[in-house]
Amino acid sequence: MINNKKIIVVLPAYNAGKTLSDTYQEIPFDIVDDVILVDDNSSDNTQDIAKELGINHIIIHKKNLGYGGNQKSCYNKALEIGGDIIIMLHPDYQYSPKLIHSMSYLIANEVYPVVIGSRILGKGALKGGMPFYKYVANRFLTLFQNILMNQKLSEYHTGYRAYSRAVLEQIDFNKNSNDFIFDNQFIAQILYKGYEIAEITCPTKYFEDASSINFSRSLQYGLGVLLTSLKYFSSKNKIYKSKLFQ
Repeated sequence: MINNKKIIVVLPAYNAGKTLSDTYQEIPFDIVDDVILVDDNSSDNTQDIAKELGINHIIIHKKNLGYGGNQKSCYNKALEIGGDIIIMLHPDYQYSPKLIHSMSYLIANEVYPVVIGSRILGKGALKGGMPFYKYVANRFLTLFQNILMNQKLSEYHTGYRAYSRAVLEQIDFNKNSNDFIFDNQFIAQILYKGYEIAEITCPTKYFEDASSINFSRSLQYGLGVLLTSLKYFSSKNKIYKSKLFQ
């Protein structure tokens, strides 16, 4: 705990058997109180590794619900067991668990209610092996969203995020997509509600066993980002109120 706030790390897992142990062992348990792993119907040994590591809360989806559906299970369980600070960490070892201290203290000390690990601040993205086309798409989509949403974030697409309990309680994330666009919808909702988001520089690693979506899924995600931005702009300017922001 920090300032009597219970810190929970959630691991949305899918075929993470090769990287789960490395990720878990770097979690700073001097401040982290509990870990939740949600296995989205993996076809590998993710569940077995999770049990061997002694993870307290393991949720197994009987069918694959998608990345967004996995996160919904993560956050609902974290709220159920009394989490005050909830950190989403991908178990594919792409993001460093060593940043959990910094992210948690910003929320625990009530500096910010949301903290994200940005791969774009500094030179972490390309240095860590992000494919160039993904980097270009990231920059374009971020610029588009910053203009339409009147923000100055360095990126909207990182999968490393920390939330205060109040944010998860105030936003109906369960109505969001079960697909990858869930992340972007959630950030848009957070900003729509008037919450501020802090960013910290986050080194990242792209390697064979790290999860990544292919080009066609990336294109689908990009179109979803554009649509989310337009819905935000329309709702904020009272042109048309999207259900996403009700």
